[in-house]
Amino acid sequence: MADVIPYLDLAAQYRGIKSEIRAAMDRVLDTNAYILGPEVKAFEEAFAAAHDVRHAVAVNSGTSALHLALLALGVGPGDEVITTPFTFIATVAAIGYTGATPVFVDIDPESFTLDPSKIEAAITPKTKVIMPVHLYGQPADMDPILAVAERHGLHVVEDAAQAHLAEYKGRKVGSFGAIACFSFYPGKNLGAYGEGGAAVTNDDRYAATMRALRDWGQTERYRHAMKGYNYRMDGLQGAVLGVKMPHLDAWTEGRRRVAAAYREQFEPAGVALPKEMPYARHVYHVYAIRVADRAAAQRALQEAGIQTGIHYPIPVHLQEAWAELGYRRGDFPHAEQAADEVLSLPIYAELTDEQVARVASAVVAHTTPVRPGQVRADG
Repeated sequence: MADVIPYLDLAAQYRGIKSEIRAAMDRVLDTNAYILGPEVKAFEEAFAAAHDVRHAVAVNSGTSALHLALLALGVGPGDEVITTPFTFIATVAAIGYTGATPVFVDIDPESFTLDPSKIEAAITPKTKVIMPVHLYGQPADMDPILAVAERHGLHVVEDAAQAHLAEYKGRKVGSFGAIACFSFYPGKNLGAYGEGGAAVTNDDRYAATMRALRDWGQTERYRHAMKGYNYRMDGLQGAVLGVKMPHLDAWTEGRRRVAAAYREQFEPAGVALPKEMPYARHVYHVYAIRVADRAAAQRALQEAGIQTGIHYPIPVHLQEAWAELGYRRGDFPHAEQAADEVLSLPIYAELTDEQVARVASAVVAHTTPVRPGQVRADG
């Protein structure tokens, strides 16, 4: 049997930058700058510049970044935050951490992101923030989202955890909302060697508030101006991310190369592909096709030596942890249908042409796609 093609191969990426990583980690070990420090500061500056914003506040996870962003905007008990149910649970958990209530809006079935046309109906006097998610590396449709927010005097926080260097109408995501939040979980397009995240903003006040909140609310050492958190980024993670940052453009182009190769081989076979929206530069953190019998397809691909993933099999409104919100199956049919059908294929810059061809061949042979006529508007 041919070698297994892993869903993600972080070891291959590491081999290409091993000497750089070792040197950067040695700098941290030599200086003992284990918490925040110069490596983290240098990374913050590079990351902010890459996303065309003034400030990046590095923290210990993308979830922490979302939490601090909402706190900086004054979100708390009694407030509501509008977001999508088709996302990783952290999006909604961060809202819950503030004491606010998540309010869900269904997705657009082509983009998998928040449907702007459904947002206004979900707004109440308690609404304070709209939080679109740039899911799988695809930007949400920001212009109509921002227009709704402006009409109602609401803040926008971009959950960009999966969308490093993605673009909306030629402009980097992260520069549209009041604050945007990224994750550096190891499997992300820009991943740490552990946990990590960042909140980015052009607002000096929000940046200062989040810098204080991540470090126990300190404005200077042992002077605690607010009740804060231990959300600081480790120096070693800052060093790793600082090494990876200059490679991110090339790695992103590698992902887009793989996506283009998949598209070329899948389109003639009628596979239901992820769509790059006309306004978007998709960075393909996840390459999710739609299949009719996912369990059978996943088993067949595993037997063919192809690892796959599912992002995400249960939308948040149907998760037991959030049953208190009172949603039921059928409330968000597009999110529910996507959750039933999506299947994530291997995609990373190090995939070879031969591996891409093997994946494509196995998918065509072993999956039944959901064709356009089969996509159900009612879930």
